Amino acid sequence: MWPKLPQRTYLQDWFRSRCFRMGVWAPPRRLLELAGQSLLQNEALAVAALEELPVELFPPLFTAAFAGRHTHAVKAMVQAWPFACLPLGALMKDHEPHLETFQAALDGLDLLLAEEVRPRRWKLQVLDLRRNAHQDFWTLWCGIKASVCSLLEPEPAQPMQKARRVEAQAGLKPARAPVEVLVDLCLKEDTLDETLSYLLKKAKQRRSLLHLRCQKLRIFTVPVQSIRRILKLVQLDSIQDLEVNCTWKLATLGRFLPHLGRMGNLRRLLLSRVRLLPHTAPAREAHCVRQLTAQFLNLPHLQELSLDSISFLEGRLHQVLRCLKTPLETLCISNCLISESDLTYLSQCPSVSLLKDLGLSGVNLTSLSLEPLQVLIERTSATLQDLDLDECGIVDSQFSALLPSLSRCSQLTTFRFCGNPISMSVLESLLQHTVGLSKLSLVLYPAPLESYEDVRGTLHPGLLAQLHARLRQLVRTSGRASTVWFSSNTCPHCGDEIFYGIWPILCPCYMPA
Repeated sequence: MWPKLPQRTYLQDWFRSRCFRMGVWAPPRRLLELAGQSLLQNEALAVAALEELPVELFPPLFTAAFAGRHTHAVKAMVQAWPFACLPLGALMKDHEPHLETFQAALDGLDLLLAEEVRPRRWKLQVLDLRRNAHQDFWTLWCGIKASVCSLLEPEPAQPMQKARRVEAQAGLKPARAPVEVLVDLCLKEDTLDETLSYLLKKAKQRRSLLHLRCQKLRIFTVPVQSIRRILKLVQLDSIQDLEVNCTWKLATLGRFLPHLGRMGNLRRLLLSRVRLLPHTAPAREAHCVRQLTAQFLNLPHLQELSLDSISFLEGRLHQVLRCLKTPLETLCISNCLISESDLTYLSQCPSVSLLKDLGLSGVNLTSLSLEPLQVLIERTSATLQDLDLDECGIVDSQFSALLPSLSRCSQLTTFRFCGNPISMSVLESLLQHTVGLSKLSLVLYPAPLESYEDVRGTLHPGLLAQLHARLRQLVRTSGRASTVWFSSNTCPHCGDEIFYGIWPILCPCYMPA
């Protein structure tokens, strides 16, 4: 049982004397946890002790207060936090927060922002609510003061520092620096959860002093009006990764686009399931597409672009790609209709010459000439690492024409082309053409045509096993046994995936009764 603390310096003196007697320079972690739990038995005393509490004791005491729902202590510790960053999100990942405890942390920050003169020890510049950031902070030995401080030191804000120096030289009272709140947002429903609602409320109340910064933003089936209200509270230039997974009409997307154009540091963009209404006037359709593509002029750092189930893309791919200002590293076009002219422009586009990842999954290429795709693969052969041609309807003759270009892709690590009607002879030819690709580690291929029982697409597991064994033997004799060839096919009965590696993993349709 811990003794009662007669004065607020007792805890500090006790720990120091205890550590010197033990011959160590940092207190044991378990000892710190016990001290925190003991101190929080008298929450008022814990709050009073914060002014003299050693910096090393803040993390374990805050952990104990947050996990134990000591709201008064949490609020006070936020106000006295001695580091530049408080990584609350990482702590919330391990200790699912009670709403009142989370509110107490924000209330402590709110009280700080309201003060004209801030506490002497206060250093807080960033409240980090991202759950995958600063994972090591709360588990580090709390006595390693230098390491902890350097871990949480934010990037210096040079313009702000310069402004403060100018104000000081002019004899002006320096402006209070805003606190940044870092959060990854995932908007799934019209009704927000209580913690996010409370955060947005505080951001609205302290708009000039509380800057909400969001690196990753995911949007799912949320009315565009609600999204716009939320984005008004976010520093849009902080967004680097954006996914829009909404079943939106093109006109609805148009109301979102002004916000997209202000995301000047965006590096990754995924647009999914944007469609045209039937009987949309061509002039209106063209105007909406121009609205979208014009925003790309405002995204100078865009490196990854994914377009999924976009109904207006056919015949307009050039409008999208010609507005890109920098070369892409990733381009994925999936489940879209494109024309031969689109494919031709894609092969010539300056923005795709340095691609690392190219995906055309679900794009039907059966009736198109693949000469432009051959040109594109050849153009990107020095950089291409991942090629996805799943479910493209590519037949033997088309696939064979791609093989010479494919054999030049020296950086290729993964090649996927499941769901295409390919024969065993073409698979063997593919193996021959890729023997020289030293970095190729994974090939996902379809069941060859010879493994089907009939024209209805009934897969025969025994035939597939024989053909796979033959292919595996060819891989071994080629000297490229390190490359994994793995078959993935869709069951015609239930739609589940049928996998075949060394041993088959079949769906229930093929299991014996």
